Amino acid sequence: MAYCRLLQGEVDHLLKQGYLTELFSEKGKQAYMKNKQEPPKPPSPKRTVNVISRAEEINGVTYTVANKVSKVTITHGKRVRHVLEEESITFDDADADGVLIPHNYALVISLLVHDINVKRVLIDPGSSMNIILLRVLHEMQAEDKLVPKAHTLFGFGNSSVVTKGEITLTTFAEGVVKDTKFQVVEMEMSYNMILGRPWIHEMDVVPSTLHQVIKFLSPWGIRQIRGDQQTSRSINSVVDSNTRNEEK
Repeated sequence: MAYCRLLQGEVDHLLKQGYLTELFSEKGKQAYMKNKQEPPKPPSPKRTVNVISRAEEINGVTYTVANKVSKVTITHGKRVRHVLEEESITFDDADADGVLIPHNYALVISLLVHDINVKRVLIDPGSSMNIILLRVLHEMQAEDKLVPKAHTLFGFGNSSVVTKGEITLTTFAEGVVKDTKFQVVEMEMSYNMILGRPWIHEMDVVPSTLHQVIKFLSPWGIRQIRGDQQTSRSINSVVDSNTRNEEK
């Protein structure tokens, strides 16, 4: 067997050098040359569009997100590395059962936060922070936890809003408990809360807007929270209606 492997390696080497191809049939030669070809190079970009992400320093506070190269789980109160090969998060057609497809709706879930079931929670990988509305804090009766800190947040179109402060609240996701820092804003928006990259990365969440579900590793295996497509659909309809009215 060892001799056969050595011989196969020698033949492969000779083929790469361009020898022995005359032994192929015409069909074999075409197949060999096709496999030998490199993938086409992408065209040169005409210009670069830089996406604005709030990672600059504002009032002495810098918001950054740490890169992670492997999954992290909790065992006996300690953070340990989790081998990706053992449990991989994937999505298939079964995950889309009950979901109206095609769609372009946002991923909106309900989540237990500070012992309160909060609906209309937007999962937004495009947000560099977690956001909660001031009126939601009033309903939670958690204003006493608010730490006054004014930050200017910039959104799409460079619109801005000044925060009322910061607050740390406990989120409960299928048994996984996290103390989560939120920026508190007083404004009108369709969501009660936005969970951005800080929570998504800390939880090792993998969201799928197509399948309307988030999945994440836990000490009990892969857990998931399904989105509320009906709520997202109603929010999307309101936004589209407001947009049409503004255009008029």
